[in-house]
Amino acid sequence: MTDPVALRTASRPPRLDAVSKVRGGLRYCGDLPPAGVLHARLVTAPVAHAVLNGVDAGAALDLPGVLAVLTAADLPIAEPDDSRVFQPLANGEILWAGHPVAIVVAETEAAAEDGVEAVSLDYTALEAVLDLEAAARPDSPRARRSKHGRQASLENVHGAIGAPESETIVDEELSDNVVRRYLYRSGDVDAVMAQCDVVLQRRYRAGWVHQVPLEAPVAVASVDADGALTVHTSTQALFITRDMLASVFGLPQTKVRVVATPMGGSFGSKFALAEPLAAGAALALGRPVRLAMTRTEDFLASNPAAAAVMDVRVGASARGDLEALDARLMFDDGAFADLSCEMLAAFCIGGPYRWRAFRVKALGAETNRFGTGAYRAPGAPQAIFALESLIDELAQRTGRDALELRLDNLVGEGDPRIDGIAWSRTGMRQCLERLRDHPLWQRRSELPENEGVGVAAGVWTGARDAAGAVCRLDGDGTVTIVTGIADMTGAESTLAALAAAELDLPLEHVRMVSADTTAAPYAPPSGGSSATYLFGPAVRAAAREVRDQLIELAADELEAAVEDLELAGGEVRVKGAEFRAIGVAALAESVWSFGGSMAPVQAQSRTLAEHAAPLSSANLVHLRVDPDTHEVTVLSCVAVQDVGHALNPALIEAQIEGGAAQGIGRALLEELVHDGSGVLVTDSLMGYALPVAEGTPRIEIQLVEEPSDEGPWGARGVGEAPVLAVPAAVGNAIGAATGLRMTALPMTAARIWRARQDDAR
Repeated sequence: MTDPVALRTASRPPRLDAVSKVRGGLRYCGDLPPAGVLHARLVTAPVAHAVLNGVDAGAALDLPGVLAVLTAADLPIAEPDDSRVFQPLANGEILWAGHPVAIVVAETEAAAEDGVEAVSLDYTALEAVLDLEAAARPDSPRARRSKHGRQASLENVHGAIGAPESETIVDEELSDNVVRRYLYRSGDVDAVMAQCDVVLQRRYRAGWVHQVPLEAPVAVASVDADGALTVHTSTQALFITRDMLASVFGLPQTKVRVVATPMGGSFGSKFALAEPLAAGAALALGRPVRLAMTRTEDFLASNPAAAAVMDVRVGASARGDLEALDARLMFDDGAFADLSCEMLAAFCIGGPYRWRAFRVKALGAETNRFGTGAYRAPGAPQAIFALESLIDELAQRTGRDALELRLDNLVGEGDPRIDGIAWSRTGMRQCLERLRDHPLWQRRSELPENEGVGVAAGVWTGARDAAGAVCRLDGDGTVTIVTGIADMTGAESTLAALAAAELDLPLEHVRMVSADTTAAPYAPPSGGSSATYLFGPAVRAAAREVRDQLIELAADELEAAVEDLELAGGEVRVKGAEFRAIGVAALAESVWSFGGSMAPVQAQSRTLAEHAAPLSSANLVHLRVDPDTHEVTVLSCVAVQDVGHALNPALIEAQIEGGAAQGIGRALLEELVHDGSGVLVTDSLMGYALPVAEGTPRIEIQLVEEPSDEGPWGARGVGEAPVLAVPAAVGNAIGAATGLRMTALPMTAARIWRARQDDAR
């Protein structure tokens, strides 16, 4: 077997799909409408909360090319449920401005768009619940009047922390809008806090943030003569989507086929959003239906990252030893709380630090906003912004170096986490030590006026789940790896390299196939930094079994014992007598000969990652704040991350660079803004600010390799960690440049100006 270092050759091989993407040859879901496909557009609600009395489709149906206007009653949904997938259209109650109310289906997209303009809605406005804190008060009106039953949740996709160990909060009187309540505690927080020399407390806020993938959600659904449903979709969750569609429409899973197409980005936004709408329309009309959401539809009807209000108090000794943490995290769950951001934030608010006592309350309240979704470490950047801002302020108050204080308070392997699970090994200490020794940190006191350097650190839970893979020897001596992975980040390139290393074959002799739900082995969703960590062991195991089968076949040909043979350089040979060998291609030809006497060489593996491997990252940010306009210019960013084992540094660095850029966007620019009545103002890229290449600084990346126990060759997940600490590092750098402590994301020039005015009073 090739040494794993071979995966990290100086050539840094490109992604398998790089050429087709660059040349425009790759076909995405929106490029694949079947013959006779109909086009769908959404009618979205103009108000935040209302009783939906009716939909007048007469004028729309009179337009040329418009075939149908479907409402919730027209979709063949088996049984109502309180999760969004079971209510893809407003079912008698409008829950937010932008809530899909009807689907216009037409022969062309232009006709469908005209039809949307012609539809009239009859509704009776209700009081909208728009303020998160007010929503939790006992006297708050209900954000949702209609309830149907259980509510689905996707936090397990992101390596959910110990929910069974949490406690229901009973010491607060809360409204029925508060649908999620968690409490994690250890020790007597109030008593320990009273003994602390320094106690700091602040309230932090974070706004709604959209994922903004280049490709908006898209799905193409069709029904065959036997009533079987096929959905081609840009999804990151192949089997979850199949299972959800089967449940929603009361179909056997064998009657639902989901085909994951190449994905033009997601970042957590593509979990059964467009699919129930397209599938419902196709089932209702018996024709193929394509729903490719427009950018405005995506902004209005999507599932962005939730807003939050976080009250955090920390206590420490005079020398900066962390003692007590008291946090109350309130997250806006919007109309559909399908993901528990607050539970994940509860883990992250403890950071990678030891606490003698802690009390963490995590609440999720329904409001008349969008349904919440995942966005690259859901809940974590908000919580880490709050904690790391206070840690930095604590260092200043105690006269400690901010990095040394963090290093002195790090957890060790085996220490209890917030959820009571023991910490496994992490590389956080190495990450922080790299930053401590970095020239930018060492020379921070020499910077010009209005410039500053900030530091922050963050940890993520990691993923745990099962995965399967198939490895098959083909007749030309190459191998095919079959999985159900939805490749968002080039993970298939890494998996191919793992198989090539196990079989000691050239990378070009390995072909990756991502099959649909009728042929793929079990595949968890691609989310929560799971792809390499979960699929890698499965691919390695399948390839290893194929290697063993090849050696067994060669034993007869070479008249040698199995234990005396090895697979290397594309041939099976006798150890110590390399001249006695037979090529893999020759073995493959014998296996694939018609009427041959050899059994196929193929293997299917299944693996289970029982323990999550935490992800650790830390950042330095150097920036300048204009003293007149208060505009922030990020000059440089240093990103250090523990990746366990860098199987493909080029792909890892691309992930980290992209995540850091997104973190800068969350820190300074991005926020979904509503007017006073709850109508979204930033409903296009003209109004929603994003970081652009010109304004993104050079990002210096350093990799730490502290191996995990279960990842392939010790590899950890990568995708979530790069974004964790960047907003906090930006905030701490603004503090260093201006003396102002920012408490709200994004930290716009207007907010910095207001903070300066408040500081001057």
